[in-house]
Amino acid sequence: MKALWLENNLTSLRDIPQPNKPAEALIKIRRAGVCSTDLELVKGYYPFTGILGHEFVGEVVNAPEPAWIGQRVVGEINAVCGKCESCLNGRPTHCENRSVLGITNRDGVFAEYTTLPLENLYRVPDSVPDEMAVFTEPLAAALEIQQQIQVKPTDRVVLIGAGRLGQLIAQTLALTGCDLHVVARHPYQQSLLTARGIRLITEAEIQPRKWDIVVEATGSPDGFNLARGAIRPRGTLVMKSTYKGDMSINFSSIVVDEINIIGSRCGPFGPALRLMEKREVDPSVLIAAQYKLGEAVKALEHAAQTGVLKVLIEPYRQGHSLRNGHIPEHLHEHDDKGDKNNYTGNNREGSRIVFARKPIHPNGKSKRS
Repeated sequence: MKALWLENNLTSLRDIPQPNKPAEALIKIRRAGVCSTDLELVKGYYPFTGILGHEFVGEVVNAPEPAWIGQRVVGEINAVCGKCESCLNGRPTHCENRSVLGITNRDGVFAEYTTLPLENLYRVPDSVPDEMAVFTEPLAAALEIQQQIQVKPTDRVVLIGAGRLGQLIAQTLALTGCDLHVVARHPYQQSLLTARGIRLITEAEIQPRKWDIVVEATGSPDGFNLARGAIRPRGTLVMKSTYKGDMSINFSSIVVDEINIIGSRCGPFGPALRLMEKREVDPSVLIAAQYKLGEAVKALEHAAQTGVLKVLIEPYRQGHSLRNGHIPEHLHEHDDKGDKNNYTGNNREGSRIVFARKPIHPNGKSKRS
């Protein structure tokens, strides 16, 4: 099979054997999404050799339990042992022996096929198209904030950063009714937020030491410093990005102000799928472009450009149809070779495919198995 291989900070398309793990499901990849973590791995953020990618929607083609075969699925990225202290005490995402899809000791999804344990899989509702389902993992990560802390309608909340993950965090936090403001630097990021009625705020407008909850989603020292200055005494600072290298932090002020600092990463897939099924969130508006697997190196280069949100990789030509042949009416595809950064109205022109969006209507119910 073809796959995008990372080795010594270099990516290349390779022909490698199809994965063979009889105890796991064999999954044919329908769509995969390029994440900031993928780009950081290429830069050497963490040593990894193998197939990149962890955001996907696919179809089970073989499985230990035949009932899974033919099911359209997404999958949690942490494959765990179930036996270590963390697993036995309800912390499986911190399994001491875990492998992580496309990140640690496990090949990822920028390939024709991947494998995962059955317990990692969630069936995708028929009403959720691939172009939404592929966002399940980052949407779940956004929802993890609300798993960790209570966000009340009376809370003043500021989100620093409106990139790939920040957009999803903003959409999910807006559902709580909190007094939400978002720092977004790029015009298209700003337009996506205002289209959903989410208020913007500039760095200069942020009142210091006044915000109940601050979410830092930039992964930059400047972003952290802005977040730290905004949080009120006994407020909560949610760290939603990893940082390369070391940072200098005044911990004395954190102690004196009694700041709660929460690290936050992987989240719940079930609620993420339900939100998309009910159309309470729409991650598909983040799609900038879609590439064939044979152009995966170009896809990563495109995703690394400033201001670009989500780039998808499509190993097989699926169109936009689901298993029942229905084409979701809010997604219409046509080839375009225009300017990658030319955005007009509701159409985002990527280097390969443009999606024009119309209103969508929910139906159906979701369940994991």
